[in-house]
Amino acid sequence: MPMERAQRFVDALLKLEEHGDIEPMVALFADDAQVSNVASPNVFSGTDGARRFWTEYKGTLGQVKSTFRNMIESGDRVALEWETQGTARNGAAIAYEGVSIIEWDGDRVRRFFAYFDPHALGQELAHGTAPRSQVPSTTPA
Repeated sequence: MPMERAQRFVDALLKLEEHGDIEPMVALFADDAQVSNVASPNVFSGTDGARRFWTEYKGTLGQVKSTFRNMIESGDRVALEWETQGTARNGAAIAYEGVSIIEWDGDRVRRFFAYFDPHALGQELAHGTAPRSQVPSTTPA
């Protein structure tokens, strides 16, 4: 079925964002997965790394909701163009956008990387002041 893996990822992310349920997301990742984004100098490895990565993602944000403009699946790769809106833990409104690239090994994620403007997101997290024209381009995280 086309877009099945993309939709599985989106569904797991929505469960994480809406209910804080991290396990459906972690269950998607392979034992040797690599997980990261442009804001992190670290690459998180395996299912434990995926759990830390997604726990930090949800822990950084209060209320959050991602919407997807484009989902492209080709072979073992998925590209998701998204926008995330919500509030930071300090109550500041946030809105940023980006692209996530997911590489699959069968039905498990082998590699996840999110691209966005970390400077603009950092401004919003700290102050809620990032101008809309500086909002990043990437997936959540």
